[in-house]
Amino acid sequence: RSGWLEARIHLTDLRDLTTAVGRLRRLLDLDADPYAVDERLGADPLLGPLVAARPGLRAPGTADPEEYALRVHTGPAQARRLVAAYGEPVDRPCGALTRLFPAPAALVDDPVAGPLATALAEGTVRLDSGAGREEAERALLTVPGVTARTAALIRMRGLGDPDVAPHGEPDDAAWRPWRSYAVRHLRTVSMAV
Repeated sequence: RSGWLEARIHLTDLRDLTTAVGRLRRLLDLDADPYAVDERLGADPLLGPLVAARPGLRAPGTADPEEYALRVHTGPAQARRLVAAYGEPVDRPCGALTRLFPAPAALVDDPVAGPLATALAEGTVRLDSGAGREEAERALLTVPGVTARTAALIRMRGLGDPDVAPHGEPDDAAWRPWRSYAVRHLRTVSMAV
């Protein structure tokens, strides 16, 4: 472990640098306070050894909350189909990136993504940086096909909520206000098995 991550950002306009850095910070959870998280979760009998093994573990976010919402709602195969059918070609392809994920407005007529895309495009569901987390989750749950688990995952990663335990994941009130990090620790162990 080197303790740092190299990022190469290809910009068409230098004015986009601040936005790109902000998206990277959200994606990598760089504004978290890992000491506060570790102090609380490290005292838990179940999580203590996991925290000791991986101090400072972050809860990843997403660079684009609306894209993430549509991807997690539709699943990987449908997300690939959406990019192939509706994605705009990248002006200057970079590696494997040749098409952009479509904006919600481009997906309103899609039979799978349509209801959520419509809610996002019309603003019925807001996932921007000013969106209230509880309000966004309530709005998501009114969209046909969006499950409680999907809404919680969107709240966790799309809105960067540090205190979410999606349906079906272990949950303990003692982990508050860092349940998202507890879930990440437990998932890291299950992935290693």
